[in-house]
Amino acid sequence: MSSKIRKGDNVVVLSGRDKGRRGAVLKVLEDGQVLVEGINRVKKHTRANPQSNTPGGIVEKEMPLPVGKVALWNPSAKKGDRVGFKKLADGKKVRFFKSNGEMIDA
Repeated sequence: MSSKIRKGDNVVVLSGRDKGRRGAVLKVLEDGQVLVEGINRVKKHTRANPQSNTPGGIVEKEMPLPVGKVALWNPSAKKGDRVGFKKLADGKKVRFFKSNGEMIDA
């Protein structure tokens, strides 16, 4: 799998109510969405379920964001950046930042 954004990456939100906030990717979903830690949190009202011993109440949880609304955080440029792929001499495929050419998975 060669996705531009992967689990564990630090990303910055480009648009929406959480614009400018940063977080780590918790999960990449198949439908082109990502779960980001602490971003796009919603309150979900849950009913108690005595059979599985879960309490009811209001639970806060992260909801998925489209991949197009996040950019990989570039620590040297201190901003979100676009990502590209290139092959090294040994045939290994790595990601790199488009702005300065710095490799991510070296």
